Order: sequence, then structure tokens, then C-alpha cells
Amino acid sequence: MTPATGHHWLKITLFCPLPLLEPATDLMAVLSGAGVEQSPETEAGALISGFFQLGTTSGIHAPAEETDTLLARVESEMAELFALYGRVPEKATVTLLADQDWATCWQQYFKPVEIVPGLVIRPSWEQYRPEAGQAVIEMDPGMAFGTGQHASTRMALELIRRCMVAGSCREVLDVGTGTGILAMAAALFGAERVVAIDNDPDAVAVARENVAKNGLAGTIEVSATPVAQIRGPFPLVCANIVHDVLVAMAGTLAGLTMPGGSLVLAGILSGDQEKSIVRIYRNFGVQPLDRLHQEEWAALLLLRD
Repeated sequence: MTPATGHHWLKITLFCPLPLLEPATDLMAVLSGAGVEQSPETEAGALISGFFQLGTTSGIHAPAEETDTLLARVESEMAELFALYGRVPEKATVTLLADQDWATCWQQYFKPVEIVPGLVIRPSWEQYRPEAGQAVIEMDPGMAFGTGQHASTRMALELIRRCMVAGSCREVLDVGTGTGILAMAAALFGAERVVAIDNDPDAVAVARENVAKNGLAGTIEVSATPVAQIRGPFPLVCANIVHDVLVAMAGTLAGLTMPGGSLVLAGILSGDQEKSIVRIYRNFGVQPLDRLHQEEWAALLLLRD
């Protein structure tokens, strides 16, 4: 998304610990609708900033009411997200900016990249001629819920690729689809029908836009249908969410996976969270088959008995 020029901007910045970096950045992107900036990561975490287009103002001094409203919304949404991890966010800071080249200068850092073998993510402003055997997804960074840059998303994509190569998964369910990247990858890897759902209306809108832009609307159904209302089973179910939500959904996701089918789970921290997921899903007849680790994250491929 490239913001329009001729306006002023509010930059809202807060510190984010590493385990929350992806979900917090994605949430900031949804709230902003324009752009997100992240400082270099350290062992502790990184700063994330969202850019919010302000209404017409005289000079750089935005109405305090508008600034306060935006800040309050960001702090409230972030507090809810951090609470899922048992954390409390630090106080956010705000900076008022005149319209600058920031809206496009960051684009130089994003180039087409083969995120997993056979799948390239291309930002809209870059041209790319795919090689033999490559599929391309056009998606701009900083939209919502993952563009393949984070470890958990990359590992989920790789496990989906392995499932599609190993067997016939003509139908796929993507729970918590976000931008729709996992759903689109499944379609490009050969799925004939993909059901993609998310309980966030902003994410649903973004996913639909991405699916249409990539010419996959005939294969992928995007909606806000609650997972409890989805009718299965599916040979492949995937969910890149967070540990606590995956735990709460264990029985539902297992039930939506057909016997002998595959379940790909990501958004899980290595160690205790990983062990917890394996233990809980075993209670529903789903056994670990493969797992990937990158940085502090884990992704699991499980098989339904």
C-alpha cells in the first residue's frame, strides 16, 4: 500500500520482544493500513512503528483528539495481543511527520525472493520472470498477518509444499489466513479448492484482495466463517496462529482433518510450547510426523490417525 501524498502522518512506535515480533508487526500493519517500520532485531526484540495518515491539518500540528484516538486504539489492541503471551506492552511513543518520501523509500529493501523452493514472493513494484518450476505470488510487505518474511510463515509454507509434493491434497483449509499467503501457496502447489477463513474482517479484506490480484479467486474461498461452522474433513489443514489459540482449537482442527490427512501448525515457540502442542494434539488422534525449527520458532506437520 502506497499512501497518498499531501498529508501529514502520525508515527506510533513501541518496543516488542522477539516472541511477539511477527504478530505485533502484523497487527500494527492492520491498524495502520499504510506502512510499518521495524528496527534491526536484537536478542531482546525490536522497535516497530506504524504510520497513520491524519486528516487535513494546517501545518504539522494535528488535532490532539485525532492523535489521542489513534494512540488509544493502538495501545488497546496491543495490550490484548501481549496478554495472549502473558506480557504487558511498554508505553508507545508518537511522532508527527510531514509528508515525506518514507512512503516509497523503504521499497528499495524488498526484492523478489524464493521463499521456499518453487515459490517466489514478489512486491508489486518489482518485475520478475519466473524460472521453470517456479510460481509467483505478488504481495506487498507490511499489509497484514505475514508476507513470508517471518520464520513461522516460511516454515509453514515449506511444510505445505512437502505435503502437496508427497500426496494429493486437492482440498485445503487455512485457518487464520491473514494475507492469504498459505492459501495461495497451497493453490499454486496444486490444490483445486482452498477454504481460507479469518475472524478479523480487515484480514479477510486483505486476503480477498491478494487472492484476486493473483488470479486465484476461482480456487480460494475467503470468508469470516467461524471455524466451528466449517464442514470437513480436509486432506490438509493449516493454521499459523499462536500457541494458546491452537490449543483451544485442537479438537476442532483435528476433527476437520480427514483420517490419514495432514495438519500443519505454526506460530509456536520451540521448547515448552512445541511440547504442549504435540501432547495436546495427540489426545485428539493427531501424531507428529515432521517438524522444522528456525530462530526461536517451531512448525509442526502432524498426521491424523
